[in-house]
Amino acid sequence: MGAVELRGFGWRHAGRKAWAVRGADLRIEHGERVLLLGPSGAGKSTLLAALAGLLPEDSGEQEGLVEIDGLDPRKARERVGIVFQDPETQLVMARSGDDVAFGLENRGVPADEIWPRVDEALRRVGFPYGRDRPTAALSGGEQQRLALAGALALRPDLLLLDEPTANLDPVGAILVREAIATALRPDTTLILVEHRVAEALPLVDRVVVLAPGGGISADGTPDAVFDRHGETLAAAGVWVPGRPVTPRPARTAPGDPLLAAEGLGLPPRLAPTDLTVRANEALAVLGPNGAGKSTLALLLGGLLKPGAGGVSASTTLAGRDAATPPHRWRAPALTRRIGSVFQDPEHQFVTSTVFDELALGPRRTGRSETETRSIVDELLGRLRLDRLAGANPYTLSGGEARRLSVATALATAPRLLVLDEPTFGQDRRTWIELVELLAALRDAGHGIVTVTHDADFVAALADRTVTLDRSVTR
Repeated sequence: MGAVELRGFGWRHAGRKAWAVRGADLRIEHGERVLLLGPSGAGKSTLLAALAGLLPEDSGEQEGLVEIDGLDPRKARERVGIVFQDPETQLVMARSGDDVAFGLENRGVPADEIWPRVDEALRRVGFPYGRDRPTAALSGGEQQRLALAGALALRPDLLLLDEPTANLDPVGAILVREAIATALRPDTTLILVEHRVAEALPLVDRVVVLAPGGGISADGTPDAVFDRHGETLAAAGVWVPGRPVTPRPARTAPGDPLLAAEGLGLPPRLAPTDLTVRANEALAVLGPNGAGKSTLALLLGGLLKPGAGGVSASTTLAGRDAATPPHRWRAPALTRRIGSVFQDPEHQFVTSTVFDELALGPRRTGRSETETRSIVDELLGRLRLDRLAGANPYTLSGGEARRLSVATALATAPRLLVLDEPTFGQDRRTWIELVELLAALRDAGHGIVTVTHDADFVAALADRTVTLDRSVTR
């Protein structure tokens, strides 16, 4: 089981003028392994949600037909497993083992089979803890592994994976790809959305490319698609194997210190850490999942109170407030000085339109309406969000939401930017644009801190790296 049929399928989210996906004609047979590509915003995640039966009739407008084995996907959910782009949204239980067991229990798997299947799934994805690990204590990458374990444990006929390695360290990404390759039955149908195209190719036998204006722009074996359409796809924003992005060398010497961490920690999430962030410098924070990278970003951004050590700002960054740690600054002052981008962009959206989200920071920092509009219009254009100015931020694709979250930090041009996985979900064009924007800020005297697993991004932007390890008992 697991055949997919799309005939003229389209979906428009409620309240949106543009269709998220449209004119999709596609048949995927039992057991095929398909890599679904397309520029950011082409509708890949929406298509997966439709196949998983997760687009309620009252949440938008559908045209055409979508079926799994001749059934409406809403009636075929027990045949389908899915891992979302944001794994946190599908974790439902307080303990990790219970979360993997949840789907098995719902599907009536015999009790004596459940825990062996849970343990096997956790082992296959390289989950580093036991069943009792609280889901609330997991890093983003660890959540990703747990969500995949939950999907694999179901042994679905159709498995849908939306960027399953996006937040994983290199070792974890290899483990997950191996788990996908070995855990699927030969007749399981796989549809994979992944920007790490070269690494994903061994998992698939077919490539399908969604066109941003609607329809399918390419379909065939990986070799045929990339040989025939590679140049066109790269120009459209698709990551094409063999067409790397040329790194940008650092052009300026490091400037004055902006922020210093001494013994900074938050047990058990982050071991004591020392580092200095300077103007005219891009610092990349690396390390395995669970090392505390996102916690460090929140501490440096003044959004968490340290549990050990502290953060001190220079007068260059904070002026008269330099004697006060950033987590005690008033919100307007913090916004002017440090811009933060969270690992989950939806956690920082507070308005109902993309335009207002970008305008919020400039307005709070005293910009005139004319200045605010000029700033917003430039960012909308550069980050390819202009057609979405009136859209609700919560209806954006993962890549669009990530660009919006970065843009909100850029809108106030703070002297220091702290960004957690800024290139998540980006196609080739928007990735290049983000690097260019951040490099220009770095060269203009701003400090940049990025938490990332993106080796190409590190090569293109970072002047210096700091690597954390899992040295805290977790």
